[in-house]
Amino acid sequence: MNLPNKLTIIRMIAVPFFIAFYMMGWALPALILFVAASLTDMLDGQIARKYNLVTNFGKIMDPLADKILVYSAFCMMVEDGTVPGWMMIVILAREFVVSGMRTVAASEGIVVAAGMSGKIKTVLQMIAVPLLLMLGAFPEVTILYYTAYAFLWASLVMTVVSGVEYIWKNKNVFSM
Repeated sequence: MNLPNKLTIIRMIAVPFFIAFYMMGWALPALILFVAASLTDMLDGQIARKYNLVTNFGKIMDPLADKILVYSAFCMMVEDGTVPGWMMIVILAREFVVSGMRTVAASEGIVVAAGMSGKIKTVLQMIAVPLLLMLGAFPEVTILYYTAYAFLWASLVMTVVSGVEYIWKNKNVFSM
C-alpha cells in the first residue's frame, strides 16, 4: 500500500478518536486531531499526483474519508446545537444524490470526476469545522462566532451549488 493510501486510512482511523475527544469536551485535542486529519487530505493528494501514485482505492476512499471526518464532526455539532439539524439534512441529501448518481454511472462504466465546486465545498467545510471547534473553546470572541458561521453558511451554499451543478452536468445518468 502506498503512502497516500496510508494517509487516507490514518484519516479514517482518526475519526473515532476525534469523536471521543469531542464528546468528552476536550476541545483542543479534538481541534488538533481534526486539523491534522484534514491536512492529510491535502498531503495525500499532492503526493499521489506528484509521484504518480493515484490508485482506484485512493479515488474511492479519499473522498469517503473526507466525508466521514467532516460529517462526523457536523453530527456531533448537531447533537450539541452548534449546527442546525436541517443543515445536516441538506448536506447529507446532496451527498446521497451525488453518490447514487456516481453508482449508477459506474454501473455503466462511466467515471464521473469531482468538480471544482465540490472541492471548494469540502475545503469550506474543513475550515468551518475547526472554526466551530474554536468557538466552543472561545465563545466570548465575537469575531470568531461570525467567522465560523460565515464559513458554515458558505459551505452550505457550495453544497447546494455543487449538488445542482453535479446533477445538471450529469443529468444523462437519470436516463440510464
